Amino acid sequence: MTFDVVVIGAGAAGLMCAAQAGYAGRRVLLLDHANKAGKKILMSGGGRCNFTNLATTPQHFYSENPYFSISALKRYRPEHFVELVERHGVDYVEKAPGQLFCATSAKDILHVLLTECEWAGVEVQLKTRIDSVERNGEGMRLTTSKGRIDAGVVVVASGGLSIPTMGATGFGYDIARQFGLEVLPTRPALVPFTLSEPWKSRFAELAGVSVEVSVSCREKTFLEPMLFTHRGISGPAMLQISSVWQPGDALSLNMLPHENAGEALRHAREITPKRQLSTWLGERFPKRLVQALMSWYVDEQQSRPLAQYSNAELDAWAARLNAWELKPSGTEGWRTAEVTLGGVDTAVISSKDFSVKGLPQLRFIGEVLDVTGELGGFNFQWAWASGVACGQAC
Repeated sequence: MTFDVVVIGAGAAGLMCAAQAGYAGRRVLLLDHANKAGKKILMSGGGRCNFTNLATTPQHFYSENPYFSISALKRYRPEHFVELVERHGVDYVEKAPGQLFCATSAKDILHVLLTECEWAGVEVQLKTRIDSVERNGEGMRLTTSKGRIDAGVVVVASGGLSIPTMGATGFGYDIARQFGLEVLPTRPALVPFTLSEPWKSRFAELAGVSVEVSVSCREKTFLEPMLFTHRGISGPAMLQISSVWQPGDALSLNMLPHENAGEALRHAREITPKRQLSTWLGERFPKRLVQALMSWYVDEQQSRPLAQYSNAELDAWAARLNAWELKPSGTEGWRTAEVTLGGVDTAVISSKDFSVKGLPQLRFIGEVLDVTGELGGFNFQWAWASGVACGQAC
């Protein structure tokens, strides 16, 4: 079998790249070892797929080379993908500012991509194991479980290591290393935190409670909801900060991000001295969290009127609410991580067509590269942008 372009990986970036290369007149084969294309697309966004973010800029991405993503993101912007889904009649909603989700199901996005591949003449071959990828003169040769394939260009769109139950492997990194490319250290990102005792047990009793917090770590701050879980803490705030957190770091949690707790408590003591502290907390937090806050501090077993609290005691409560230092024991790891930090070093990758410098018949796109977006549709936009840039240039 001979093709102009062989794309390895039928995920978001691979599907987009294959369709674009097909429309450019190339004979394209899209390979994947899984039994279904786009598995991570289908489970993303709670099954609704946060397929882009209208506010996408290079500043929303982590990479050793922060300039690498600029070119592709400029050439294929969120409005371009929105135009594509609208052309296919897909209904969508803006659940948070800039974050676009399918109105009904992530299946709609996968259907758009598979339809585009079909219209572009792409041959899709699933359940195919790739045993080797080798240079073959000016082209490439693949040995697979379904035979040998010769290709003018091979595009690696195999993703990262996140969610191995969806079929994620380190295949793309192995190919990169085989051809002498550096793979920067990888770790789980957009992932919940785990805690050690006593906080693990304390938070487990609050599982399901969500509060808006401001969380800071390593000079990065996010204002998002936090969710208490049986294993620790999750929710958008924790997923976001996990991308900068390193083992051993403490998180600074502001549980009242829109209020100076010290000033508010002193003011409340002045104008409503008979009000119970628990009542004041209950106006700001869910009941279960208030009960927990009161029980965690031994001297607060019995709520007192605010008038009975000294300045030092109110300051102590203000610190708990505005500047709570919490040190996670770790993260939930690859099992629940949405994306992979690190990956193929972009230093030897062209930001124009994603080819390997000195080996233009080999290309890398999407999550396999050292480009990782924040939570909120940015990683899908990177998949679309890198797929289009590469596919059109194949």
